[in-house]
Amino acid sequence: MKPIIKEITTAQLKQDIPNFRVGDGVKVHIKVREGDKERIQLFAGIVIARKGHGIHEAFTVRRISYGEGVEKVFPLHSPNVAKIEIDRQSEPMRARLYYLRGRKGKAAMAIREVRADKRTAR
Repeated sequence: MKPIIKEITTAQLKQDIPNFRVGDGVKVHIKVREGDKERIQLFAGIVIARKGHGIHEAFTVRRISYGEGVEKVFPLHSPNVAKIEIDRQSEPMRARLYYLRGRKGKAAMAIREVRADKRTAR
């Protein structure tokens, strides 16, 4: 990357991002603008992918809403993403969890949880 572009984008990177991985259950707090008002909306689900690096990094969160699978892609360093909370940690065996798209019911959210003794090591 060119030094001038790197310098400009470094100033826009967020520093308060938690260390989450693919397979973790997260709550993403999103700023929503409605007219002249602004509020925070929650989107909770499982991270199925992380892509990119630097200012261009994004992650995909999937949840089941009224029986339908809903996915949203969030830019990690976006000013519209107010906060990211980690609900639960897991041990995925893959880098992307796209196979969850073909599952139904409880199986669509079933990922192996991190054991209590490994949770502190992370």
